[in-house]
Amino acid sequence: MSFDHRSIGAIALVTAAALTTAAPSAAQAHEAPTTTTTTTTTADRVLRVYNNNIENLVRNNTDGSCTRVSGPDHLTSMLVDDNGKTSTSDVQAPDLLIVQQVRGAGQATAYADQLSAKFDYPAGTYKAIVAWDDPEVWGGTHNCSQQSLGDLKKKQTNGILYNTRTLSLAAGNISKYWSAGWLKPGTSYRDGAGCTLYKPPSNDASSANEHKWKRTSAIAAKFTIKATGTPVFAATMHLPEQNGANACAGAGSAGIAKSGIHVGADAASLMNTSTIRVIGIDANRTGIAPTTLGGFGMTGYGTKATSGSRKIDYLFIEGTVQPSSIGHTVGSTKSNHLALYGFVKF
Repeated sequence: MSFDHRSIGAIALVTAAALTTAAPSAAQAHEAPTTTTTTTTTADRVLRVYNNNIENLVRNNTDGSCTRVSGPDHLTSMLVDDNGKTSTSDVQAPDLLIVQQVRGAGQATAYADQLSAKFDYPAGTYKAIVAWDDPEVWGGTHNCSQQSLGDLKKKQTNGILYNTRTLSLAAGNISKYWSAGWLKPGTSYRDGAGCTLYKPPSNDASSANEHKWKRTSAIAAKFTIKATGTPVFAATMHLPEQNGANACAGAGSAGIAKSGIHVGADAASLMNTSTIRVIGIDANRTGIAPTTLGGFGMTGYGTKATSGSRKIDYLFIEGTVQPSSIGHTVGSTKSNHLALYGFVKF
């Protein structure tokens, strides 16, 4: 397949300024705001990480209707203090938000600016990287009886938001996207046999779904904690719905521990040079064990169902994670998927 002008391969690095001015250079995009400084003591050294499929900020209701959720309301519903409580004065600014199912660079940037405003930071304090800047539309109603809301879910990609007060990101430390695996309907399956990469020409054949694979494009980056120089790897993944029935990571593979999960080569290179590692996944699959990514030194956090009665969302972390009174799962999240979190000491 061919790529557009993005030199790192279908990756958009976006800033708040992109909404109103010309896009900055790659070097400018990675500069932290010069008006803010932070002093981090040993007691303050906690990396606050969240993972959530935000569903394009549109919730599907049981009666077939949909509800649009504002970015600030969604953030308020998922950000917690050290005791797992939302909306308290002790809720602190997150460092990493790993998200799935955003419409592209525009929505990710707006969401990042809303997060900055929530903590009275200047616009651009939080920045976003997304796998696809402006993915094509796919699908029909997306199970919304109001077509206008269903239309808001037709563009889907994945991203990572990060706090420039605490983290820096060099231009070369963003991986190329990598595709999820997919078993074509009617294909013979046995422990990954028959699996292929979920991208053209092997994706859903219907023209209405031909760009559906872009919602499963993963992306990763290696950040540096400014206070200590600690390297931090973060990745976001969204696996196809078909992964629920047959774990499939592509190229005839069922994935790590037959989970459908795999990590792209470029991402693995970044991960292997990182001390703290976090991966957030909407796997569309239940029963993935906390030890699944143990080969990477990572443990899964989040003990409760995340989508109705099913646990299909996962947060894997290598690092010293603070205990959680609510099982690292935020029950009040205003999405069809509950947010997961891990606060990592460094």
